[in-house]
Amino acid sequence: MDPRYDPKKIEPKWQAYWESSNLFKVKEDPAKEKYYLLEMFPYPSGNIHMGHVRNYSIGDVVARYKRMRGFNVLHPMGWDAFGMPAENAAIANKSHPAEWTYQNIDAMRAQLKRLGFSYDWDREIATCKPDYYHWEQWLFLKMYEKAMAYRKESFVNWCEACQTVLANEQVEAGLCWRCGQQVRQKKLWQWFFRITDYADDLLMYCDKLPGWPEKVITMQKNWIGKSYGAEIRFPIEGQDEMIPVFTTRHDTVFGATFMVLAPEHPLVMQLSQGTPQQKEVQAFVERISLQDRTAKSVEDYEKEGVFIGRYCINPMTGNRIPIYTANFALMEYGTGAVMAVPAHDQRDFDFAKKYGLDIIVVVSSAEENLDSNTMAEAYIGEGFMVNSGQFDGLNNKEAMEKIADHLEKNNLGGKTVSFRIRDWGISRQRYWGAPIPVIHCESCGVVPVPEEDLPVILPEEVDMLEGGKSPLPELDDFFRTTCPKCGNSDAVRETDTMDTFVESSWYFERYCSPKYDGGMFDKAAVDYWMPVDQYIGGVEHAILHLLYSRYYTRVLKDQGLLKFKEPFTRLLTQGMVCKETMSCPDHGFLLPDEINTENGNRLCRKCNKPVTLGRVEKMSKSKKNVVDPNILLAKYGADTTRFFCLFAAPPERDLEWSEQGVDGGSRFLNRVWRLAAAVMNTIKDVTAFDGNPDSLDGPARELYKKTHQTIKKVTADIEERFHFNTAISAMMELFNTMSAIELQRDDRNQAAVMRFAVETLTLLLSPVVPHFAEEVWEALGNKSSILLAAWPSYREDALEKDELLIVIQVNGKLRSRFNIEVNADDETIKQKALADEKIQKFIAGKEIRKVIVVKHKLVNIVI
Repeated sequence: MDPRYDPKKIEPKWQAYWESSNLFKVKEDPAKEKYYLLEMFPYPSGNIHMGHVRNYSIGDVVARYKRMRGFNVLHPMGWDAFGMPAENAAIANKSHPAEWTYQNIDAMRAQLKRLGFSYDWDREIATCKPDYYHWEQWLFLKMYEKAMAYRKESFVNWCEACQTVLANEQVEAGLCWRCGQQVRQKKLWQWFFRITDYADDLLMYCDKLPGWPEKVITMQKNWIGKSYGAEIRFPIEGQDEMIPVFTTRHDTVFGATFMVLAPEHPLVMQLSQGTPQQKEVQAFVERISLQDRTAKSVEDYEKEGVFIGRYCINPMTGNRIPIYTANFALMEYGTGAVMAVPAHDQRDFDFAKKYGLDIIVVVSSAEENLDSNTMAEAYIGEGFMVNSGQFDGLNNKEAMEKIADHLEKNNLGGKTVSFRIRDWGISRQRYWGAPIPVIHCESCGVVPVPEEDLPVILPEEVDMLEGGKSPLPELDDFFRTTCPKCGNSDAVRETDTMDTFVESSWYFERYCSPKYDGGMFDKAAVDYWMPVDQYIGGVEHAILHLLYSRYYTRVLKDQGLLKFKEPFTRLLTQGMVCKETMSCPDHGFLLPDEINTENGNRLCRKCNKPVTLGRVEKMSKSKKNVVDPNILLAKYGADTTRFFCLFAAPPERDLEWSEQGVDGGSRFLNRVWRLAAAVMNTIKDVTAFDGNPDSLDGPARELYKKTHQTIKKVTADIEERFHFNTAISAMMELFNTMSAIELQRDDRNQAAVMRFAVETLTLLLSPVVPHFAEEVWEALGNKSSILLAAWPSYREDALEKDELLIVIQVNGKLRSRFNIEVNADDETIKQKALADEKIQKFIAGKEIRKVIVVKHKLVNIVI
């Protein structure tokens, strides 16, 4: 064994061995229990970042560990290759999205292989390949047949610069998350999936996901947002049409003094047309369309609105109430219409005060007399009904039920349930995505592409248009087509492409049979591998990706393709990788290589001015607080890089970058290597000790017991908690015990125990630092890969402690501690405590009133 640890030499050696021996390749084996480990696949940006390294290192530890425990482990990797991020980056780099994407896939694949991750690369997929999106086009057609996919006009978040629709989560402070330009509301024809049909089921199963973090479950529940209340229909004055509203406070309907419509509501422009308010309403709607219309942002706006020139009738009072459009009403909540009750809703109260609208108290407080003329704020508490006709005097909670019944009997509304979730808009006005397989014909309308004509292939040999506009409508070979229904040669293809979340909503099933060409996947393979046993990814995907994946899985089940509803049994959301920012007054944020250090002072290389150390934040290119994994790999190697990511923090917590931490990991691996090299000649031809610890004594007995204790600790930390940091700490403690032994060549028991300890430490380290472990394992004389070895097991009789740690308190304060034999009685423990040198300083010359020995753990001396 080489006395010097050289990762540049051993890591390529073992990576080549793993690849040539197909060690990570798996297939279905009914005789073995399966374990499907999956990390969220990346979009091919060109380079992996430290977040990737951490995420995939966590997954690789679990995959390798489970394989050594005897599981048949599926651990695949692929590329979320479609979508706006890839397209925008390609445009910025003056490249074609296809060319840019495929080049980046090649580069990132090489980087991941260099890190030694145990992926079955034969299962690699890229969602931009026709053999992948062919099958989501097929499912789209099946959904369209059942009206689960449909097209309608709707207001959307529109980025003019990117020429596309954005999800609410992609709008930040009214700006596009990608280009930073103003986002506006625009009405477009869009394709939707009816996810709302599954809202109740998605919500119910949130409580059947015990392997998911509670915070993610809560986020999913809130996004689905089930509310119990009533629908109330307000007749529009002078028309036969009604305005339906959803409310959870139907007890306050008698106090509704005005109606509010969302600016996007179709009735706003329709009802204001021909009134003196028409121009003012139109200007208001246009201005509001430029605002961030996400619920979070709307909460912070000053409430404003305009009268649209029309009235509706409160169905319970018969009163004529004005209709306003206001910025606080959202189409995505309820019906997009709000019955405003200013006496009992603070937002409505503020609006009524601002615009001089009536305030009527209908729920009176038992503690105070509420006067609408003097109220300083809305009353939102419980009370009894007033000004509410036949319901006066009732408790308002009791009145809810009776008012709902009254509404239903009189055909004015009734009890109902509302969901916050809205149908999934999948249309994107971009080029780089899966084409939506429909044709538009003047005679036949929307016509689905025949299944035999799938896939509708996205043409890759195209010139990108200025500003990112999709070239598809300009490509006659793609755009112009013949209607498959009537033969009309003037038909055109749909030029919207699918939201990239569609691709990521079923890729985990495709991994089970990635080369299958008879459908979305081989059902037998999916029946064996799915659901995913452990899914790992960032908490930023806690809502949309996970929710859409759960929905899509239900659609596939209803198509008879799957037998289960939930795709992921357990979920781990790992924390972010963070680092302090550094900046100078002239050049802003600086990269690490833009800084010089002189006499402990950091100076900007560009201007030589002092550098300011900022707060610790998530690594990001914009803040330049990034560390290039390639630099770490070149300096330390893959194993040290992996080691740091796993040791620095528990996986669910944020990891703070530390150069000292990386150095510390490197030093530890070097120390283990040197110890293994030093004892190798003595232990290489010795059989590892595997007997009763009672046959050992002295340091050999201590090491043997410590080794078994470490096996138990590391196994529990990985199996039960994924706390790799504490597992590594336990391995470090074992190493310290090993280092304290001076190996005697003529002591066979000692050599056999050391062999056992070296073998065990190598096995325990192997999921964390696999190249390192393979090399030591080979030096021990093993002929096959360490990955084929069994995970070590511990002996119960070796876990029993020879000594106990006793803590000593004086008047309840910790003052000292000592070790004593396990079988020592209370009197012996008491006398040793009183004789302790440190304790003597506290009790000398004082009366000892009592000495309490607590369960062979603690001695409390009362003076």
